[in-house]
Formats: sequence, C-alpha cells, structure tokens
Amino acid sequence: MSDPVSNRILIVDFGSQVTQLIARRVREAGFYSEIIPYNADPARFADFGARAIILSGGPASVLNEDAPTIPAPVAASTLPMLGICYGQQALMHETGGTVSKGTAQEFGRADVTVAEDCALFDGLWETGSSHPVWMSHGDKVTALAQGWRVVAASEGAPFAVIENPTANRYAVQFHPEVHHTPDGAGLIRNFLTKVAGLEPDWSMASFRAEAIAKIRAQVGDKRVICGLSGGVDSSVAAVLIHEAIGDRLTCIFVDHGMLRKNEGAEVVSLFRDTYNIPLIHVDASATFLGALAGVSDPETKRKTIGGLFIDVFEAEAKKIEGAAFLAQGTLYPDVIESVSVTGGPSVTIKSHHNVGGLPERMDLELVEPFRLLFKDEVRALGYEMGMPHSLVGRHPFPGPGLAIRIPGDITPERASILREADAIYIEEIRRAGLYDEIWQAFAVLLPVKTVGVMGDGRTYESVCGLRAVTSVDGMTADVYPFDPAFLGRVATRIVNEVRGINRVVYDITTKPPGTIEWE
Repeated sequence: MSDPVSNRILIVDFGSQVTQLIARRVREAGFYSEIIPYNADPARFADFGARAIILSGGPASVLNEDAPTIPAPVAASTLPMLGICYGQQALMHETGGTVSKGTAQEFGRADVTVAEDCALFDGLWETGSSHPVWMSHGDKVTALAQGWRVVAASEGAPFAVIENPTANRYAVQFHPEVHHTPDGAGLIRNFLTKVAGLEPDWSMASFRAEAIAKIRAQVGDKRVICGLSGGVDSSVAAVLIHEAIGDRLTCIFVDHGMLRKNEGAEVVSLFRDTYNIPLIHVDASATFLGALAGVSDPETKRKTIGGLFIDVFEAEAKKIEGAAFLAQGTLYPDVIESVSVTGGPSVTIKSHHNVGGLPERMDLELVEPFRLLFKDEVRALGYEMGMPHSLVGRHPFPGPGLAIRIPGDITPERASILREADAIYIEEIRRAGLYDEIWQAFAVLLPVKTVGVMGDGRTYESVCGLRAVTSVDGMTADVYPFDPAFLGRVATRIVNEVRGINRVVYDITTKPPGTIEWE
C-alpha cells in the first residue's frame, strides 16, 4: 500500500476509553496516526513503518499477573516513545522502575509544577510554573528506572512527567489527549516535532490526492453506486468518488418520509445541479410511513426503516448495469479494534454500513475512502473540496430521521407537525448566529397533549420538546445555555405557526445520564 505520508505515528492501545483522542490530537498536529491493540500480531507493529510511538492509557494495573505488556517489537524499538498514564507505568514496570498501588485514586483536575526544562515543555511551560492537567489513575510510579529523571510533579503524582532523553523516551501520568488538559495538544505536538524531530506532512490536500489515486486503482473502468443520505459522510464521499471516476458513479437517494423540511429537494438540487452527479431519487415515503403505522417501540422503528431501506436500495441498484462497487462512508472509529484487558484476542467491535447493512447477495465490493478518517477530518476534506458550509457543517442527523424524534405512534400528520416545528427552531438558531456553536439541535414531538388557550378558545394539543447540546465528540454533551428570550421567541413562533402544538419545553438533561436523541 502506498502512503500519502512518511511520518507515521504508531499508537499502542492498552484499552483506554480515550485512545481515539490521542490519534485525533496527533493528526491535528499534522501527522498520520493509527491505533493498534497491544495484543495484535507482532508483525503489525514491525510492518507499520512508524517514526514515533505513543503508548496509551488503560484500565488495568501493571501489577496484575495478566496485565497488558508492551509488545516485544515496541519494547525493543529505539524510536522516540511517549507513555501516557498506563503507558508510563508499563514503561517503568518493564524497565526496572517501581509502580505501587496508590493509597488514593486520583481522578479529575490536578496541577503539575515544572521542576526541570524538558523538550515536551518547549514554548509551553517554564520551570517553576504550574499548569492544570487531567488525571485518571489508581497506581502510580514510585521509583524510576535507570536513566530517567523527574521534570514535573503534582501533589498526587510525584512522577507526573519523566524523561530519559538519552533513550528518547518520555512519559506522563496525566492524559494530554483530553480537552481537560488545556496544553495537552501542545505537549503531544512537541513530542512529535521537538523530541522526534518530525515535520508535519498529513493534510487533507495530501489525503485527497492519495484517495483519488486509490479509488481509480481499485475501481478501474467499472461502476460504483453510493447510498446517499444527505448527511456529511455520504455526501463528501460521493463528491470525492465523482472527482475520481466521474459519471461511473451513481448515487441512490431514498426518501423514507422522515427527512427534515425541504431536505429531499435540497439534496437532489445539490448533487444533480451543482455537482452534476448522476442521482436516482426514490420517493418511498408512502411505503415507509405505511410500514411504521402503529409502531411505537424505538428499536422496532429502526429495524423497520433499516429493512425497508435495504429492499428499496437493492431494487434500484439492480437497475444499474455494470455496478460492481458499493461506496460507503465508513469512518475510522467504526473499524478500530477493541482491546480486551482481561484476556482474549482483539476483535472488530462493529461493522458500519451507511446504507443500512446491505446483504451479501448483492455481491458488491466495498469502496470506503474514509476508513481511516475521523468525522472532523471528513468535514475538513469537504471544505478542501470546496463544498458549502451549509452541508459540511450541518448538525448530525440520525439514519431513521424524524422517526426517533416522534416518541409513540408515527403518522403522516405528526411527521408534518414536527417537520414544521423543527424548521422554525433551526431557522431561529441560524438567525441568532448560534448554529456553529451547537453540536446538535432538534425538535421532538411528544406523545403528550395539554390544555391551552388560544384566542377565546380552549385547545388540547401536542407538546414540542426542544433539544440543543454542545459536545466535542458526541460521547458526552452539555446543554446549550440559550437566553430565555430566545427560547421564548422560538416557543411563540412554533405555537402560533404550527397547528397541532400548544406548548413548548426545553430539555436541560446532559449526556450522561440522558442521551442526545430521545429514542
């Protein structure tokens, strides 16, 4: 496999919940990175062609008999190495240092004080200064292996940052990859540029050129079909593949009747008129809404929509003569292997299909240009290709669409009511200049009716819930703090303009304990 970059960074995963953030920080610094589980085939580490290595954190204790260990090819490597949390402890435990059970676990914010100059601190931290970091550990290093020294410490971690510059090895007890460590990205960047001496060579421009070459080599003179949802991933994939093979790409857009207001027309216009991409538009809304009649269980809704989508998509795909490939917007988080720290091999935790999990009988080879990209990198690629912010920067939208934003039974009337309310809400958010500050915002039509007064009459109509959250990656989310006047304005418009709603409420639940979507 040819590579768009030469400075490849290996991340050895010991099972941390935030290992993916290490890869993202490395890529943000301009370096290509991949995550490989600690217990993968040793040949994978040797064949990767790394220029530097980062050891992740993990939930295990190095003191346990079956604790994860540093892979032999990595332990024997002379490449620059950075250990994080468990990675630090493993480095010490396996090279003659001492790790002990902590008398108290340390989770959350801590302040580290710089004791000595260090390449990791260059341009960031000065000797004697203190800085906030994010700790999450029980065990801690209590004695260093030969050749190492302390360069920063915290009250709970006297060996918070250690170095062995002769061996080109560095280690930290805290997590620089999380946004709770404000200077963490800078520390990782310094490891790559100041310690490893590497020049950034990973960009969306280089990825774009390489991806186009790979698509052309894989597809040859055959045809590709792409399930287009109108979301960011499938849309950017379609534009990239069309750039590579032109009209040998055909997109299939299935309207299941659960889209947002005017969304179907916007997708058709953008891809047919702006990009001149061959597009089959299937309005199957009546079929889907008929199948969803009387269905109230959220999981049944998802399965009903997914199954029907496969049937409709397959029927249309069979009409495309010579189609040999199926394009999907599979992302890197979907294919990263899980790590078992209690024994057993690593496995692929899930397979992802943008178009609902198509059956093997379709006998199509997959084209997955984003298989090694994170979501934010797909957006960056979209901007690199000149795609409009209105599409690339749009909020996430679930595959089942409005179906999981209508708790209870779904009817064409209820879908129409929600579609109008949601459009007003998003319109006001955009008008206030808040859209890009919010991770996701949407309206929900509740299976609850309340008494109201409109004019001189009594009403008994539905309740509309509004949801808006901020997030870094969707794993956790905070409520967006709208001004009460804004919420009042939105509520007034919805009640006045959408017949069928007489009350509006705002969901102030964080994730966790709630989820972002209601179903």
